[in-house]
Amino acid sequence: MEKFKLVLLITALFLSQITQISAFVIESAIGIVALPTVAFLGSKLYCQIEECCTDKWLSPNITGLQSSLRRRVFGQHLVTETVLKALVGHLNNKSPNKALALSFNGWTGSGKNFVSRIMAEHIFKRGMESSFVHQFIATHDFPHQSDVEFYKRQLRNRVAKSVSDCSRSMFIFDEMDKMPIGLIDVLKPYLDHYPDVGKIDYRKSIFIFLSNTGGHLINNAVLTHWKEGKKREDIKIKEMDMVINLGEFNNKGGFWHASLIEKNLIDYFIPFMPLERAHIKMCAKADLEYKGHPVTELILNNIADELMYFPDDLKVFSQSGCKKVSSKVDYIMG
Repeated sequence: MEKFKLVLLITALFLSQITQISAFVIESAIGIVALPTVAFLGSKLYCQIEECCTDKWLSPNITGLQSSLRRRVFGQHLVTETVLKALVGHLNNKSPNKALALSFNGWTGSGKNFVSRIMAEHIFKRGMESSFVHQFIATHDFPHQSDVEFYKRQLRNRVAKSVSDCSRSMFIFDEMDKMPIGLIDVLKPYLDHYPDVGKIDYRKSIFIFLSNTGGHLINNAVLTHWKEGKKREDIKIKEMDMVINLGEFNNKGGFWHASLIEKNLIDYFIPFMPLERAHIKMCAKADLEYKGHPVTELILNNIADELMYFPDDLKVFSQSGCKKVSSKVDYIMG
């Protein structure tokens, strides 16, 4: 009989999550256990089914992250090295000094969104579909400079709500170069070295900013390196820091004279370098294998030939990176 009552209680608790019936009403009606126990059992059952900020839904897989970055990201040694070190250091720190802030900079198609997805996949069980992962696209979510004050309130509330629900929330801001000027300053308190802001601790959260700003400067630096006959893998992150910082601070856009830059609150500026023909073929090979097509050197060359390369006289780098590779595979193999 007691087991039956317990089952009935748990069932009622589950229904209460759906119908918003209070735990107090359930306790009064059944009269079996104290209110704290009622709430605990209901929460535990709920989190077995729906996403919560628990180990079941939030369990960083560092080994998997390392493997995915090395197997799936081509031609970006600075990205794979820096992202891995930054994430491992932050995730393994039980009490970080501040939220992790990463700026991904580079030409279109170089993998900024792709790497963001890989990060989410290896921190949250639901990846980009997690309720604790938020992606903002400037031209969609914040299209008008005139509405920047409204966007600030909206963004502040959303960040605070997510982090209060889960301290390990992730926020991805795409098209930073198109973000309304001044908007991103609203994040300054959350990225600074405060133990809490409004009684919420933001120091375990992760902020990723994606931008094409500095892309031309990165491309020129890599092209100069290539012309000098040096290996791509010899480029160091320190060499690119000044290049990216110069572009972020002086080009009008979301980071233009932003307090996040002035106060040095971005932990890592990570350059995504332009991709060469060899990297395009690697992307094509991965896409062919994923779609079950045969892989030959002739097919890979045919796909690579479909893309445009720059500069015009040398044709070293793909203008669209790997972004168009999948559609070119469908065209060649169709």
